Amino acid sequence: MTDNQVFVGLGLIVVLAVGSQLLAGRLRVPALLVLLPVGFTAGALTDTVDPQRLLGSSFSPLVSLAVAVILYDAGLGLDLSRLKGHTRRVVVRLLWIGTVLTVVSAALFAVPVLDMSMSAAVMLASILVVSGPTVVGPLLGFVRPTERLQRVLIWEGSLIDPVGGILGALVFHGVLAGDRPGFAHQLGQFAASVGVGLAGGVLGAGLLWLVLRRVPLSEELATSVQLAAAIGVAAACDALRDDTGLISAVVMGLAMANLPGLDMPARRPFFDTLVSLTIGLLFISISATVTPASLRHVVLPSLALVALLVLVTRPLVAHLAAARTDMGRGERWFVGWMAPRGIVAAATASTFSATLVDKGIAGAQRILPATFVVIVATVMLYGLTAFPVARRLGVLRPARSRPLLVGGAPWAVDLARALRSAGLDVLMWAGADGERARIEEAGLQLAPVNCSLRRPEPVPSSKGSPVCCCSPTRTISTLSPP
Repeated sequence: MTDNQVFVGLGLIVVLAVGSQLLAGRLRVPALLVLLPVGFTAGALTDTVDPQRLLGSSFSPLVSLAVAVILYDAGLGLDLSRLKGHTRRVVVRLLWIGTVLTVVSAALFAVPVLDMSMSAAVMLASILVVSGPTVVGPLLGFVRPTERLQRVLIWEGSLIDPVGGILGALVFHGVLAGDRPGFAHQLGQFAASVGVGLAGGVLGAGLLWLVLRRVPLSEELATSVQLAAAIGVAAACDALRDDTGLISAVVMGLAMANLPGLDMPARRPFFDTLVSLTIGLLFISISATVTPASLRHVVLPSLALVALLVLVTRPLVAHLAAARTDMGRGERWFVGWMAPRGIVAAATASTFSATLVDKGIAGAQRILPATFVVIVATVMLYGLTAFPVARRLGVLRPARSRPLLVGGAPWAVDLARALRSAGLDVLMWAGADGERARIEEAGLQLAPVNCSLRRPEPVPSSKGSPVCCCSPTRTISTLSPP
């Protein structure tokens, strides 16, 4: 391609990514519902929106590093203090039961229905294990279910991506080897990959923690340091062992969110903007690599696979994971109705399928288009139905359940931290610059300074004493010092 074609292609990808998110906002639908068809259409109608031609062999490494940034950001939202008791039990079960049942059911179904060899079917099933924060997070932000449901699904989505990525890499190398190594060997390889990712994440988090603690940095420079650390560590781990950078990114984010002595800001405008743009670019780029010709004989069998995963496998996984826990019937069914596939599935499929096709693996040419159909179908299905399903099941977050604390005195900041640790989504407001700075340093969300105060409506707490709880869009109650 000429330089002019490269410039036009890259420019179009950026414009389409941002334009799709803007259109989704105007339509009040999840952005993924617009990004996927726009990317596919652009790739089908033009020769310039083709990231594999634009970037060549650099496309897959760039996708891996971009996903690492997204997973680091997801790890920053994983508060260990909120993962305990039955919630932790459900998350752990969702991970291992979901992985086993998805691989077994999808592989056995894909062999006859998609006309694949067992090797290609297991590769496809391993790819479809992942879900991820790139799709779960935006959908949950749109639906706004209860706090516990949101925690369970975000934890599962953030942790299943690196697990699925490592599993996919192991299956890929096992298929290429062709010697069908035993279970003990595969387990050892999986453990080695996890070890590399964990070691890289722990080492990177330790160094980053020292820098942020010891070196005075502005908010902008601190964000740049985090970005460089996440990308650098992920690249080093991937160079040592395939897809271990995903684990290191999640571990780094998780560690930075829970290490003592750091108050990570609740809102990071630059980082949030970067992650949102990265998600848009990835979905446009990868969906553009799927050609209409590759979908010709795959759509209907892939939709049958979607029906199996959505109507049988996922509900079964959710109910087994929630067995003998305090999760209610509505919560269990909602968890069983939330398993969209996302960018890691697309990235893994685009990375592995071409090599397997070149090696002559029967049915390997159907891996990428089948994965694309599953992604589009699950995102559209859950995106269009998640809100009415959550409302029918009674698991939506109450509209007036967000505490708003007025004033930035030290004791008020401590109270806000305690409420946040208890699982409440806290918003604070203060007029004085010093108090606002104290709130921001504590990592608490700050309401705009021009927020108007209206007639207070105190809500009684469980102990009968008034608490400043109200809808930030309607009322504000002023706190008095104890």
